[in-house]
Amino acid sequence: MAEDLVLDTAIRDWVLVPLSVVMVLIGILRYFVSKLMRSTQLPDAKVVKEGRQVIIRARNLRAAAGFIPAKAFRARRIYFTNEENGLLHVPKEQAQNAQAQMFSDPNMAMDMMKKNLSMIIPQTLTFAWVNFFFSGFVTAKIPFPLTQRFRGMLQNGIDLSTVDVSYVSSRSWYFLNLFGLRGLFSLILGEENAVDDTQKMMQMGGFGFDASRSLAAEKDSLDIIQHEWTLPKMEQRAEEVLRKLVK
Repeated sequence: MAEDLVLDTAIRDWVLVPLSVVMVLIGILRYFVSKLMRSTQLPDAKVVKEGRQVIIRARNLRAAAGFIPAKAFRARRIYFTNEENGLLHVPKEQAQNAQAQMFSDPNMAMDMMKKNLSMIIPQTLTFAWVNFFFSGFVTAKIPFPLTQRFRGMLQNGIDLSTVDVSYVSSRSWYFLNLFGLRGLFSLILGEENAVDDTQKMMQMGGFGFDASRSLAAEKDSLDIIQHEWTLPKMEQRAEEVLRKLVK
């Protein structure tokens, strides 16, 4: 068994602690900068709220379809999916106009560019700073054994195959902080405002809540569902459960 490496106090004081503190401060600063750069023009909250409530009601109907008779289910499905005035029906003209307006709105394009810049520029500068000043250090150790597949992820920037996989390089410590500080940000900024960089990358290029597309997808899901009433068989199922409990 390989001997444990002892972390130098200078590495702890001048690499590990500063890198962790700087990553937290950059995350907080980036949140407030993106909040200041955010456009004041927001989508209609009433429309978004009503659209989401309709989708939730339709999903509840699909989930509990087996607990109501077939006639009642068909009536509720028509109420949601009717081609004339159903709650989930979106006219093609309205959907096309919404998409065209979304792509032609200069404010939305500017917001996307600001969001991407607030994400890319700090990451680029921080990685260059870490790569220049802190490259090649062993900063920490994972307190449990790992396989060799984790070597490339945890020992980025260290070309020593004899070092145990559980040791973390300074560059890998940067990436671990980059993608794993959501819990700390939730304590500092609040649960609603704590979004880690993984979720931000997934949201880059997105347009937020698209009511037309979400309503159409839920309408298709509700149209294809097959009703099967489970209440007539409830006594048999209850009997089987009771017999299992008795045994």
